[in-house]
Amino acid sequence: MTFLLNLLWFVLGGGWAAGLLWILTGCILMLTVVGIPFGWAAFRIAGFAAFPYGKTLVDARAVGEEVITGTTLANILWIIFAGIWLAISHISAGIALCLTIIGIPFGFAHFRLAAVCFAPLGTRTVSI
Repeated sequence: MTFLLNLLWFVLGGGWAAGLLWILTGCILMLTVVGIPFGWAAFRIAGFAAFPYGKTLVDARAVGEEVITGTTLANILWIIFAGIWLAISHISAGIALCLTIIGIPFGFAHFRLAAVCFAPLGTRTVSI
């Protein structure tokens, strides 16, 4: 069932566009030394954005990893420079998809991705 939902999401729900937006953001952020950690976080989330069903994002400490000091400050900078724009795109796509009955599950997936836009650093993708 997860495979089918991910396939439908990728083709019809905008998964290809969401993944592409996150990859593009990661590439832009990788152009600067300061943006490299942000770029890696964007690449990690691109896979989740392309195929979100059957996975969830959790705090890195929940899976036994240490969070680097300053992650909160870095997430605040992320919100200002990239997160807000990605969140707006996911919320807009979610609202548009929720206008149709068939698109409601895909709209909710976009809303989940919008929440991720506010704290990508210090999160990891895990299977449900």
